[in-house]
Amino acid sequence: MRISSLLHYGLQVPDVSRAGRFHEDFGLSVTERGDTLAVRCDGQDLDRTLLLEGPDKRLHHVAFGVAPGTLPAMQRHLEGLGVRLEDAPPSGVEGGLWLRDPDGNRITVREERPLPPPAAAPPMNLPGGLRRIGEARWPSADAPARPRRLGHVLIFASDVARSERFYRRILGLGVSDRVPGVVTFMNCGPGDHHVFGLVQSTHPGLHHSSWEVGSIDEMVLGARTLAERGSGLSWGLGRHTFGSNLFHYIRDPWGSWVEYFLDMDQITADWTPRDWQDVPSAVWCPLRPDGFTTNLEPAP
Repeated sequence: MRISSLLHYGLQVPDVSRAGRFHEDFGLSVTERGDTLAVRCDGQDLDRTLLLEGPDKRLHHVAFGVAPGTLPAMQRHLEGLGVRLEDAPPSGVEGGLWLRDPDGNRITVREERPLPPPAAAPPMNLPGGLRRIGEARWPSADAPARPRRLGHVLIFASDVARSERFYRRILGLGVSDRVPGVVTFMNCGPGDHHVFGLVQSTHPGLHHSSWEVGSIDEMVLGARTLAERGSGLSWGLGRHTFGSNLFHYIRDPWGSWVEYFLDMDQITADWTPRDWQDVPSAVWCPLRPDGFTTNLEPAP
């Protein structure tokens, strides 16, 4: 049985107020919910990040979705594989199924609520497809970044191959591409090239979350806004290899990254994953910052 989507992730941070301001500067909506801050994209009735206060910064959980009415079947599937289910931790997230991956990361599986499609991107005039006629683009090209959706999350794993086997066998995720022993990109079927991924490290943690925007303008202006407000370390603008998406990363106050993305590869059921060697992470980009793949979360 396969999960159908990535829903959200939970992040423990030592200062939720600061984390809330950072996510608002990034272009997201933040709402207090008891001791938790819920982060959403504009106009969507779905939490995409939950910020919980704690003594240090740690990945708290990752939430995946299944089709409405199929959670009992997922529970039977998990129990049939010998997976031990747990009670929900204090997190503001009730219900669902809770389990742990080989590194001890909490995973929750919940029924997915249908979402409306993201807001349409501004029309572009491209060779062979002129979509903006009689209208100048530049007066509206300085609009702030407003992410449309959470696209993917990559986490650190102490053994990428072991964690890959877990997510394939237990949750039904498919492999899109991998660099053996370094990184694995995973999908939940036709759609985005990857919704989840694993990066080799000494211990678990959050590497980055990635958020789709509507234009390159939003990517650049969002990064500029964050730089002006103190989030100076970034990487972009660039074009990735795996997924082919345009990207711009900004480091959060605790050492993980948030990414604006646009133009992600879309795969079909016939997609064939490949093992790659000596492939750079970008086709073109500025020099990648030192420590981009360094895990700054404390070891368990």
